[in-house]
Amino acid sequence: MAKQKFYVVWNGAEDGVYTTWEACQQAVSGFSGAKYKAFKTEHEAEEAFEMGYEAYKQIEVAKQEKQEEMTESAIPPTPTKGNVLRELPAAAINEAIAVDAACSGNPGKMEYRGVYLRTGKEIFHYGPVHGTNNIGEFLAIVHGLALLKQKGLYTMPIYSDSVNAQLWVKKKKCKTTLERNEKTEALYQLIERAEAWLRNNTFANPIIKWPTEEWGEIPADFGRK
Repeated sequence: MAKQKFYVVWNGAEDGVYTTWEACQQAVSGFSGAKYKAFKTEHEAEEAFEMGYEAYKQIEVAKQEKQEEMTESAIPPTPTKGNVLRELPAAAINEAIAVDAACSGNPGKMEYRGVYLRTGKEIFHYGPVHGTNNIGEFLAIVHGLALLKQKGLYTMPIYSDSVNAQLWVKKKKCKTTLERNEKTEALYQLIERAEAWLRNNTFANPIIKWPTEEWGEIPADFGRK
């Protein structure tokens, strides 16, 4: 059985949200310059209708441009510094990003990054700052989630090899015991921003545990072990 769709008519004989194609067709048939579109959910349809056609169109164009920008920018002609192009395990999802952190001492100089798996291109990097490896793993996942949402990539998976970080993201709280002082204040402000983002945003991107023992080091690994 086909799933029900919802139809928005922005410019027709009678504008509104329709629950059948027949009703929508009746509203736009023979109407010069009719503007309408089908949506999967009633919420999406109502939101788009309230937004108005021009605003909705601008958002969709911007979303498409961001998707193209991320895809195109993630295809280097050859591996370069910061890129880790390697053959992926057959079971790995290549349309995904992998994140990892590294720390010289724990606490110590910490940095994290994200890598686009299909090409091995580094798509974001932060640090080094004084911190811990677990904090870096947590921030890397949140950074990846925020970036994917900004780019409109709402279902692209994120691989992480840190169980702790994934649990912290799930609980929307960085459970670190690192002392908050002058040396770590900037990092703590970043942690608070990440926690606030998790509280104020929803996401559908799967966060998947990278099986290191089976697949080897995660492609975002800094290679310092």
